[in-house]
Amino acid sequence: MNGNRVYNFNPGPAALPLEVLEQAKEQFVAYGGEGMSLMEMSHRSGTVEQLMEETQMLLLEALALPAGYHVLFMGGGASSQFALIPMNFIGAGRPGSYVLTGSFAEKAYEEAALVGETAVAASSKAQKWAALPEQGDLSIAANSAYVHITVNNTIEGSQYRELPDTGDVPLIGDMTSDILSCRRDLSRFAMVYAGAQKNLGPAGVTAVVIRDDFAKEARSDIPVIFRYGTYVKNRSLYNTPPVHSIYMVNLVLQWVREQGGVAALEQRNRTKAKLLYDTIDASGGFYKGMVENKHRSIMNITWRMQDEALEKRFVQESEREGFAGLAGHRSVGGMRASAYNAVPLAACEALAAFMKHFQQRHG
Repeated sequence: MNGNRVYNFNPGPAALPLEVLEQAKEQFVAYGGEGMSLMEMSHRSGTVEQLMEETQMLLLEALALPAGYHVLFMGGGASSQFALIPMNFIGAGRPGSYVLTGSFAEKAYEEAALVGETAVAASSKAQKWAALPEQGDLSIAANSAYVHITVNNTIEGSQYRELPDTGDVPLIGDMTSDILSCRRDLSRFAMVYAGAQKNLGPAGVTAVVIRDDFAKEARSDIPVIFRYGTYVKNRSLYNTPPVHSIYMVNLVLQWVREQGGVAALEQRNRTKAKLLYDTIDASGGFYKGMVENKHRSIMNITWRMQDEALEKRFVQESEREGFAGLAGHRSVGGMRASAYNAVPLAACEALAAFMKHFQQRHG
């Protein structure tokens, strides 16, 4: 515990910076001298329009993207993008190609298969998601509408260190659980998207960053509300957006800037992850990592123990000591510590100490 707050390792919704929560509390009832909360304000007002434009600018700045990209704020989480992407881009003779690296990557592929023609460019399912496909493993049809990758696999705990080269085929990335966690050349992507509830803010809004030329390729023969072009044209104000969630994203992006940007956060994140992985690797097999070392995520640290009974005891004792969210996803079991940007180094230090003491008691 840190005061009255637990050490929050939840995978999403996840930890938010305490400074952001305190700042939002001050503006909750009456925002910016308007005499009302943002949740009560018209999304057609100048105040909300200004907030939207500023938040879009802050995200492009944090991602270090050049001119030529639009930021869209949408609903439905990343799961809605699983359907919207193929609806907008798959056409006759132009399949969507997918790299399968974990549960959410597979869900994205399965959703696209309900919409139109799809192809598997590579898969690590046979390795039980313990690794990511290498460049030489990719088989991408030249007529593909796009290649979709899940940049960080939240459930399994794997993460791309080097992005795949897809040639002339546009690359789309689900970055829900590692956006803003480390420096990347995001100009390699035609589009990235992220549910906010891990590194960007609270649940309720999904950020889509799409390159202008790729957005123009989107279909216009689908319902208006499902078109990316609708959100581009109307600056995400075609219908009522989740204004308060976007406001929280704005505050988180200001916090990112104050921390020194993504470069500073990456250094901190790598220190946090190394601390936990070193504890796992030094345990003599008491803790066993679930992913090959070169593909380990710095956001979602996963490990197994001797049996489920011991894992259950670990969770129970950790909760009594003020830790939250350490049980692995129900589909894979084991343990998982989601050390997103807002999780402080002190929380990871406390967890490493707890893990060592637990091993001493039960090893």
